[in-house]
Amino acid sequence: MRIIDQSHEIKLIVPFEAQLDLIEDCGRVAYASEDKITEGSAKQFARMIVGKNHGAVLEHSMLTVMFTTDRGVSHELVRHRLASFTQESTRYCNYSKDKFAGQVTFIRPIWVSDKVLNREALTSEDLSPQDLIWLTQMSKAEEAYLSLLGIGWTAQQARSVLPNSLKTKIAMTANFREWKHIFQLRAIERAAHPQMRDLMIPLYQQCRQLCPELFDLGDPE
Repeated sequence: MRIIDQSHEIKLIVPFEAQLDLIEDCGRVAYASEDKITEGSAKQFARMIVGKNHGAVLEHSMLTVMFTTDRGVSHELVRHRLASFTQESTRYCNYSKDKFAGQVTFIRPIWVSDKVLNREALTSEDLSPQDLIWLTQMSKAEEAYLSLLGIGWTAQQARSVLPNSLKTKIAMTANFREWKHIFQLRAIERAAHPQMRDLMIPLYQQCRQLCPELFDLGDPE
């Protein structure tokens, strides 16, 4: 059994600067102001578009992110309609195989002590009762899953005993307008699930640093 923390990786093919240029090229069609394009004018144009809430222009863009998170969070991610997803399949991924080192990987909930990341060095006295219950349940889930595979169930059958804390990888592609909406809903607003905010706030801060003209929504509370 492995326990890891969730993470993200931006899979950016087109640099942000080039995408701002494209947004300006497309956006200026509305104003017939293509003659106003100069070197460096894209950032100013993007700020103007954001200020006018002309969000449709921001759809001439694309950002792909690879998330490593738990199944519970992934179930919330795929609710965003204006996005494309490809997710690790528990129907076809058999975690007893060598490519997974013959073990199941779980994501540590942020409210569980990070001590569990080094569980081999732990004793039961090192953890709170809540942490110990979670760790025990993950171990039992792995044991049940591998046992069912061992007596003939397929991966898609045995997955029924795996919990929401199961690690999953999910690639997500959306345009900048949708990412702004996602960041507002999943990172800025405190009502978002704590595990989701833990995943999204670092991504938001990275995008905000890379392209403040579009992604400066303020500081998460």
